[in-house]
Amino acid sequence: METQTSPLAQIEAATLNHYNQNAESYWQGTKDHDVTQNYTAFLGALPQSGTLDILDLGCGPGRDVFYFKSLGHRPVGLDGSEAFCRMARAYSGCRILQQSMLSLDLPAQGFDGVFANASLFHVPSRELPRVLNELYAALRPAGILFISNPRGSGEGWSGQRYGNFMELDASRVFLTNAHFEILDHYYRPPGKPRPEQPWLAITAKKRDDSC
Repeated sequence: METQTSPLAQIEAATLNHYNQNAESYWQGTKDHDVTQNYTAFLGALPQSGTLDILDLGCGPGRDVFYFKSLGHRPVGLDGSEAFCRMARAYSGCRILQQSMLSLDLPAQGFDGVFANASLFHVPSRELPRVLNELYAALRPAGILFISNPRGSGEGWSGQRYGNFMELDASRVFLTNAHFEILDHYYRPPGKPRPEQPWLAITAKKRDDSC
């Protein structure tokens, strides 16, 4: 069992402390980002009729959870930052869970889709298999996991935040081992040469391995 002084606890505490201390500037810097491409990729892979139960994993101040609610869906936000959770509740009016991604407590098959925009890369590689398995369990059959992370090769501190940077091949290994099938991927921002596209987005589906 990890103790409060363990490396994982230190990684988590420092990263969340950074976001708590910079919550307002983060909101001002990201609230107007055009993430239409990500919304389209995620929602396009989900059933096109009916209201969807969506988990916005690492919801931050609530930009995306608010958008999903505006479409008539039932989104739930989740973030480890107390400041972000407070802001997201006020902005979106949605249910927001304050949970660390290293200590998730999610309902089994509770969601049609998980939207993880700029969040999962904070999970250290040694913990990523467990976290992906927990997301798999939280998704309904054929549920969709959308991931968008800064890409690269390496793991460690970037300022006061911890990041695990991966390219497509490494991401594919983790997702396949967690019983996800990649449906599509692309690099962002669109229309730029690859060296100027620092973001990798992946749409994956929960695989049924019972048959």
